[in-house]
Amino acid sequence: MSLNQICQDIYNEVQGTIAMAVVDLSTGLPLSVYHQVPHFDQSYLDAVSSAAVDMFRGKTVKTVEAMLSDQRKKPANNAIKEIQMTTDGTFHFMAILPDKPDILAILITTQRTSLGMGWTALRRAIPNLTELAP
Repeated sequence: MSLNQICQDIYNEVQGTIAMAVVDLSTGLPLSVYHQVPHFDQSYLDAVSSAAVDMFRGKTVKTVEAMLSDQRKKPANNAIKEIQMTTDGTFHFMAILPDKPDILAILITTQRTSLGMGWTALRRAIPNLTELAP
């Protein structure tokens, strides 16, 4: 099994999936992506990956984490573990892999997809993704 195979399996499992990806937050580069959308070229995928980095590790996020660390007197680095985002037509399910704080799994679906199904499929795949991710 490979990251690409897991991404494809999730794509096929969840009705309404647009794309499934694994992103390295330390570099901003996609490690694996599966989709069937013609306009999702490499520059588009790189831009989406960079946006995910900003949401989890961006400058303002780091600033808030530093403020929390100072206030609580304990580290609050890499505090965001999951985000569920909704756009006009899509749901984005994003989760950091356990024990791999710089690896992010992203599932993008239409809004016809059940939120529960999206999270269930992503969380069920996380152990395999964690095992295979660098």
